[in-house]
Amino acid sequence: MHGGKVRRFVWRGGAGAALAIATAGLGLGGCAQFSKDGGMALVADQTGSVLGAPAMKIRNDADAAAARARVSAILSAPLTPAAAVKVALLNNRALQAAYNDLGVAETDMIEASLPPAPTFSLVHLTGAELEIERQVTQNILALLTLPRRREIAADKFKVAQARAIAATFGAAAEGRRAYYRAVAAAETVKFLEQSRAAADAVSELAKKLGETGALPKLDQAREHAFYAEVNGELATARLNQRKAREDLNRALGLWGDQLSYRLPEKLPALPPKPRIARDVETEAVGARIDLQQMRMELAALAKDYGLTHATRFIDVLEASGVDRNEIKPGERTPRSGYELSFQVPIYDFGEVKTRRAEETYLHAVNALVDKAVNVRADARQAYQAYRGSYDIARYYEKTILPLRETISEQTLLNYNGMLSDLFGLLTDARDRISANIQAINAKRDFWLADVEMQAAIIGGGDAGGGPTPSQQASAQND
Repeated sequence: MHGGKVRRFVWRGGAGAALAIATAGLGLGGCAQFSKDGGMALVADQTGSVLGAPAMKIRNDADAAAARARVSAILSAPLTPAAAVKVALLNNRALQAAYNDLGVAETDMIEASLPPAPTFSLVHLTGAELEIERQVTQNILALLTLPRRREIAADKFKVAQARAIAATFGAAAEGRRAYYRAVAAAETVKFLEQSRAAADAVSELAKKLGETGALPKLDQAREHAFYAEVNGELATARLNQRKAREDLNRALGLWGDQLSYRLPEKLPALPPKPRIARDVETEAVGARIDLQQMRMELAALAKDYGLTHATRFIDVLEASGVDRNEIKPGERTPRSGYELSFQVPIYDFGEVKTRRAEETYLHAVNALVDKAVNVRADARQAYQAYRGSYDIARYYEKTILPLRETISEQTLLNYNGMLSDLFGLLTDARDRISANIQAINAKRDFWLADVEMQAAIIGGGDAGGGPTPSQQASAQND
């Protein structure tokens, strides 16, 4: 069973008390009960304080109807980042599936907290004489280790709650990412539509000037090419807008008549000042939910390792109460007794399973330390990206766009005063379009960096995630 053959020893004797020993688990520990909230109260508290909207598990048709009504009310107004998070928490079915996993984890905890059920068997033999044997078997080792197994099961349920919290943070972060991308794409389309209208007017002017002979064919071709290029950019931007909106629909779990929601015309304004994170590493190490999850996993593995070490010399310990009747013609002979059986790993004395538990525990310790190092690096990197993207977006807003506006005004004045030709007007229009699109992208990148910094501090940035230490241990033991 654990690396090497196991020898089985069996004693049989005659004592009526064996049946009471074998069924002792029936009175141990009382009845384990499911919680009223399925562990969601902790999830709702920890996520609500951070996200401004508590997590909600949809358990029945009434909950689903209430969630749909709430989503419809939110979508009746132009969507904001906070509203997008609320919709995601109510409407994202992948998140609801994560809450169902939490419910399954609670059933595992209840199951692990119960005493092992006794085994009942009945043997009926006929021949020259009739023999009936009744037997009740109870796993005594499992009864003796039940308190520790309950503690381990409770720790694993806490880990499952941490996973649900991480899934909630992840759904909220993905909703905000998709929101900012969709709004930025829509803003780009609107700006290019305005630019196309201006390019159309210039192209029409170039055509009329060409008809009068006042504009050479080369300059005409340049104007028409500029109009065609703006049209091409607009077509690409519209495609990106449709894709970004579908990504937002997916992140928020929207479909059907819910797809007619409205987005604002522009991204939110930059904050007057960026957030100052004086000790972002310490904050992340203390708050990251995935790091907390690994700490809980390590605590559960430590208890599991202690249990494995304590039971290394005996794998199975079972007690059976036996009641046998031998019936011969005119004679009935009742017999009763007990059977005590256990397995001793005489070839390795439990070293294989204890070594496996030890290495699994040490693996989890090293993984936790490595995760803490990565969390610190994630926090530093996320803050640097946040601070840098803020400076870039602010530079476009305060310096580049005002300069482009001044250049456009002066170029138009020079053209009207016949101090410059149409080619200068065309060159300025191209530069102005490029600068405005870059400014929109810079603002989008800042808000995305804001999402990533929050995810780096509280968690939820990695939607997938690797296997947990307990899952790795389970895979190694399979």
